[in-house]
Amino acid sequence: MLRLLLLLQVLASCLWLGHSEVFNDFASCPTFFYEGFTPNNALQPANPAWICQRYKNQYRFATLYDKTRRIPVYSAYIYQPGSSPRPKLWFVEPQLIGNNNLKEMETEQTLLQKGFTMKDIEQNQAVLGDYDNLIGLDHGHLSPSGHQNSYSNKAATFTLTNIVPQDTSLNKGAWNIYEFRTMATESQGCNTTYVITGAVPGNTTAKNRVNVPSHIWSAACCLVGTTPGKAWGVIAENNRNYKFPLLTLGQLESDLTKLYGGNQVTLFHSACPR
Repeated sequence: MLRLLLLLQVLASCLWLGHSEVFNDFASCPTFFYEGFTPNNALQPANPAWICQRYKNQYRFATLYDKTRRIPVYSAYIYQPGSSPRPKLWFVEPQLIGNNNLKEMETEQTLLQKGFTMKDIEQNQAVLGDYDNLIGLDHGHLSPSGHQNSYSNKAATFTLTNIVPQDTSLNKGAWNIYEFRTMATESQGCNTTYVITGAVPGNTTAKNRVNVPSHIWSAACCLVGTTPGKAWGVIAENNRNYKFPLLTLGQLESDLTKLYGGNQVTLFHSACPR
């Protein structure tokens, strides 16, 4: 009996050490997807991590992350813009390091103080050094801080698991106009707007570590009351600043289907208008 109790204690300890907010799906944070419906597997990379992005003991948004390319595939969130100050700290995801009991994003410095090494931290994700002194590329948020209504929600978007190398001129130009002007216009009259923003992997890397996406895209499904009233999307080549058109959700899904080798892409629940 004593040996059995000891065995159970060891097993419990192992389970606790492996406890994490990175899962095999988004079952722990379905509220960022309309009706809990997530994009289908056409976007899923070979080495994925489903991250319920947690900050200050609360889920803020959800990210499907590509651990090999070290960029997010997409981030899903609810559009709720606000005027809180823009945060300055950058975070990484300790659950991508390996077995530990840290449940939410931390700064690199905090993790180093806890005994992790930079080699541990950077193995499956981007780190601050990957973005230092890049020419022509910015920290491109998929879930932008400007689409969040509180300082804590904004701070959570400053995790490198929510960032891709984005063309500087695009990020500061037409994409910025879409994020702050077009989204505000299109979401008028919406009670809730669900957003999924993603990046199509490209053929080049920054510093031989982080994939530079070929395209950046975003889709939204607007609820009037509790019913989807309209949906839209955009996609832009990640190599220049230019005026890209507003698309229907169906058009965006069709474009992504072609870019993902003909595998049918479905982003939102079927109730969202195509």
